[in-house]
Amino acid sequence: VVGLDYNPDSIALAREFAIASRLTNVTFVVGDARHTGLPAASFDLVHTRTLLINIPEPAEVVAEMTRLARPGGWVAAMEPDVVLSLCYPPHPAWDRLAEIFMQIQDGDGADPHVGRRLPALLQEAGLVDVGVEARADIYPAGHSRRTVRVDLMRAMRPKIVERGLATEQELDELDRAAREHLDDPDTLVMPHLLVLAWGRKPG
Repeated sequence: VVGLDYNPDSIALAREFAIASRLTNVTFVVGDARHTGLPAASFDLVHTRTLLINIPEPAEVVAEMTRLARPGGWVAAMEPDVVLSLCYPPHPAWDRLAEIFMQIQDGDGADPHVGRRLPALLQEAGLVDVGVEARADIYPAGHSRRTVRVDLMRAMRPKIVERGLATEQELDELDRAAREHLDDPDTLVMPHLLVLAWGRKPG
C-alpha cells in the first residue's frame, strides 16, 4: 500500500498514524498526484478521496491514476458535490459562508461540481465498467462532519481576507452564528452530496 500527498506535514501525520496503528505494509510518498513518478501499471487499485475538488484540472489526476493501475485493475474516486447541500431551517450565515466558498473555488480554478463529473472523467481516461453511487448523509449534533463547511472556512480565512471576500470581523460573526445554528439538534445539516465512482482499466 502506498499513500501519496503533496504536503510533507500530512505525510508525517500519516506515518505517525501508521506507527500508532501498527500498520507495517504502508509506504508514504511526498508527491504531486498529477505526476507521481511511481511506476506505471503497478497497482490493483488506485483511489483518491476529496482531492479532485481542489485540483484545477482533475482530468490530469485521473489520467495519472489510470496510468498507475495494472490492466484489469480499478480506479476509484470519492468526491463531494458541494453545490448540493442542505441546512434547514435556512440561516443567512450558512448561506453567506457557502457564497464565499464558491468564490474561493472559482478563484482557485477548482470545481465544486466535481462529484457529479466523476463518471465522465473516468470514461474520458479510458476506463470501462464505470459505476457510480451517491450518499446524502444528515449529520447529527456533535458529529465532526456536521461543521465541516464552517471548519473549512475557518481554515481558509487567510485566503478569504487576502482576496477581499470578507473581513475578519464578518468572518468572526459568520462563524459564531453558523455554529450556534448547527448546535441546535433540530437543525438538519447535509454539507454536501458525496459521490463514489469507479472504473476498470482494460487489459
